[in-house]
Amino acid sequence: MKYSYYPGCTLKNKAKDLDAYARASARALGFELEEIENWQCCGGVYPLGSDEIATKLSSVRVLNEAKEKGQSLITLCSACHHVIKRVNDDMKNVEDIRTRANNYMQLEEPYAGETEVLHFLEVLRDVVGFDKLREKVTNPLTGKKIGAYYGCLLLRPGKILEFDNPENPKILEDFIRAIGAEPVIYPYRNECCGGYISLKEGEIAKDMCGNIVDSAEGFGAQMLITACPLCMYNLKKSTDEALPVIYFTELLAEALGVKGEVDNA
Repeated sequence: MKYSYYPGCTLKNKAKDLDAYARASARALGFELEEIENWQCCGGVYPLGSDEIATKLSSVRVLNEAKEKGQSLITLCSACHHVIKRVNDDMKNVEDIRTRANNYMQLEEPYAGETEVLHFLEVLRDVVGFDKLREKVTNPLTGKKIGAYYGCLLLRPGKILEFDNPENPKILEDFIRAIGAEPVIYPYRNECCGGYISLKEGEIAKDMCGNIVDSAEGFGAQMLITACPLCMYNLKKSTDEALPVIYFTELLAEALGVKGEVDNA
């Protein structure tokens, strides 16, 4: 099975290994990520202005290319997923935005939100299935106590993203169990890390990250996993790596026994 794939800027630059882990893991699980050609940055932040069209167009272009291929669109980055899925909702449900975006892009056939947007974790849960993933694990992470850090972009607004329960999510905990480790539930797992204010208000962001790490450690976590490159960077930078913060694709590749082939490539 093939999916259209939008890697986003970070995973094609400073975090190429995280992208490679995802591709290798997908192959091991029987599906393929087919990268969208000539994609552009999603903008990283969903534009809240109802009259803002220009910064949504790169997302519309990607969504339309997936539609033309007849494929669902997969993302790995929480920020990319957040922006693209919300723009897709606009194109499906907001007539003014849909009309103006289509008029600007002059597509052969107007785009109206037809593409299904999925985070890689949703494919693991809803297509592969965590039971099947567990069967495919060759290197279970037995004995590891891992705290899932969701952040805010994957979960909210809940009615649009429909990713998981925004107040009590469990997809990452189920993922941790599937790769053989023990999930650690802690209070700050879906609180904001301060990623978007880390440059201007560094001390505030550092305090926010400190609360997250202290909470996870207090409940016995030996490491954190996340699905957002910005969250991972911010947590590492703000806490001096007191608690290891790992991207979920790296742990997935390790559990599936394909991490070595990526690292040695």
